[in-house]
Amino acid sequence: MSQSTNNPVDTLPAAVADAVLVKSEAMPDSATVIKGYDFNQGVNYSALFETYLRTGFQATHLGRAIEIINKMRAWRLSDDPIGPNDTEDDRDPAFRAATKCKIFLGFTSNLISSGLRETFRYLLQHHMVDCVVTTAGGIEEDFIKCLGPTYSGSFSLPGAELRRKGLNRIGNLLVPNDNYCKFEDWVIPILDQMLEEQKTQGTIWSPSKIIHRLGKEINNEDSVYYWAYKNNIPVYCPAITDGSLGDMIYFHTYRNPGLIIDLVSDIRAMNNEAVFAKKTGVIILGGGVVKHHISNANLMRNGSDYAVFINTAQEFDGSDAGARPDEAVSWGKIKTSAETIKVYAEATLVFPILVAETFAKDGPKGPVV
Repeated sequence: MSQSTNNPVDTLPAAVADAVLVKSEAMPDSATVIKGYDFNQGVNYSALFETYLRTGFQATHLGRAIEIINKMRAWRLSDDPIGPNDTEDDRDPAFRAATKCKIFLGFTSNLISSGLRETFRYLLQHHMVDCVVTTAGGIEEDFIKCLGPTYSGSFSLPGAELRRKGLNRIGNLLVPNDNYCKFEDWVIPILDQMLEEQKTQGTIWSPSKIIHRLGKEINNEDSVYYWAYKNNIPVYCPAITDGSLGDMIYFHTYRNPGLIIDLVSDIRAMNNEAVFAKKTGVIILGGGVVKHHISNANLMRNGSDYAVFINTAQEFDGSDAGARPDEAVSWGKIKTSAETIKVYAEATLVFPILVAETFAKDGPKGPVV
């Protein structure tokens, strides 16, 4: 039988070749080749993390975050040329060599509830960040942990059963309700004393001053805010009433009314943290108030110079939490020339690695003497 003339031709049609075999342009010499860690070398965590930049996907984003944080830590004013508007002090070589990037750290309250609390404590204990922003839970849960422990649980534990047992669930963490009773017993007398100082000494209490005072009163080296007090690191919490601390303030209005909390002085102080900084870097874990409060303060100086965001939120609902750094550039909250990255990850997974490869890699070990 003769071969059918309807069979495909033996040569590849030109249209297929044009579609599939497109000729590549040469990659630049600076292009990064994807190549992960070789475990034949044994387990070397530092070498492993160094390969993240070459691994791809969110590992590369985490590797980039490590680079950016190390850059903000290393920067000195002497790295930049003297500008025409620099003051006489700005031109002094010693001043320039000593002037560092101001680092803002923001985190949501659930992260203080988690084991990241000890990481935050390390950073403040050794004064590795300059300004902190968190929410009410991010304040009270630190003090509550000084009074009673938080336990590991499960995301699937039934709420009704936990309610009967007096156990509060934060994701897969459990906080006994007795801990909040202990917190009330501890904090109400301090609120009484603050009100007395307001009446007799004219003290004006802002959220940051309250946190400073509570850090002093807890007098516990496990506390993040004890070290904020000791090292005079400002902590801002514009939503200070949105949590157990707010509940205590509410109860206090019935027991001993009259305490006034001034928000205006804190927004002035917070914005000025950014306005008068020579260079700023922001590290923000999570979204909401902490992300926007830090970003908006940096708007006052036409944007931060470095930015690292870590959260799981997506941008498609228009939320500030999900917004990538480039959206903040459009508002002037991050400079157009800034080095930025967003790591799409849950913070407890990646922040210890980030700190291990930045602040702690060449940082102090052991207690402050």
